[in-house]
Amino acid sequence: MKALLIINPISGTSSKEGLDRFVMDTLSPLGWEIDVAFTKGHGDATRLAKEAVSAGYEAVLAAGGDGTINESAAALRDTDVTLGIIPCGSGNGLARHAGIPVGIREGLEVITEKNSVPADYMTVNDIPCFCTFGVGFDAAVSAAFARQKRRGKLTYIKSTFETYRNYEPELYTIEINGKVLSEKAFLVAVCNASQYGNNAYIAPHASITDGLLDVTVIHNGNTLTTALVGVDLLTGMLEKNALIDTIRTPELKITRNKPGAVHLDGEPMELGTDIHIKCHPGRLKLFMPVKQQQFTPILTPLAALISDLRVTINKIVNPPM
Repeated sequence: MKALLIINPISGTSSKEGLDRFVMDTLSPLGWEIDVAFTKGHGDATRLAKEAVSAGYEAVLAAGGDGTINESAAALRDTDVTLGIIPCGSGNGLARHAGIPVGIREGLEVITEKNSVPADYMTVNDIPCFCTFGVGFDAAVSAAFARQKRRGKLTYIKSTFETYRNYEPELYTIEINGKVLSEKAFLVAVCNASQYGNNAYIAPHASITDGLLDVTVIHNGNTLTTALVGVDLLTGMLEKNALIDTIRTPELKITRNKPGAVHLDGEPMELGTDIHIKCHPGRLKLFMPVKQQQFTPILTPLAALISDLRVTINKIVNPPM
């Protein structure tokens, strides 16, 4: 199999020195033909992946964080070229949802299985999106986080608390499944995949192979009930929370009173008052593990934490590079 390896050298916190050689040493003996390209800035992964499609590559292996993965996926959607994910970021939302362990060696093991699955993606006003889209509080946090000089989980938590202090819910009109709902909501998340990243499950039972989007509406609550939503995000119990409504649909439209912040896969941007979101079933080929586990509240998040710990220990004891 001929593949282009796209490496973002500044993604995450670990060095990518030697990553290209490690990938080639792992895959070449199995019959893979690997070429390597490095990104230098925003948009490079999309450009390189498009060139790989035109050049007849069978796969693109993206080594980086969510931004690199999403840029590569944007070029590979609606093609026959399969995306392989080598997780090197902090959130790793699409990788985690797909069951891909967040380690270089472990991610490569999934790719060696050559299990190419037709996965869904969505568009938001024709902009491609692969995990989650949001308006409301999560979009405000994403915008605040993007303004910070430092990255990482602690900075994100800091941004969350600072945003919450002054946040005011907005009124949304949602046209979905032939119905019109008006709701002053804390946030509205439209999910192709189950989590934001870092094992925070905003739509625990979402699937990237069912042709549907899971819409999670979090109603406005008090400080305590909102804090409990945060706990349920991490335990996978969100759909049992009294503040939550979940609706499945192939497409929807959200209307709000004024333009403002949104996020696409955690990347903040500004959109207008009318937002149209549509699922595109099976239009992204993705290497996924042959064995897929069904989601079980508490147990699946716990297993994910154990997997993360195992990968971390493995990096220390037996570094891949």
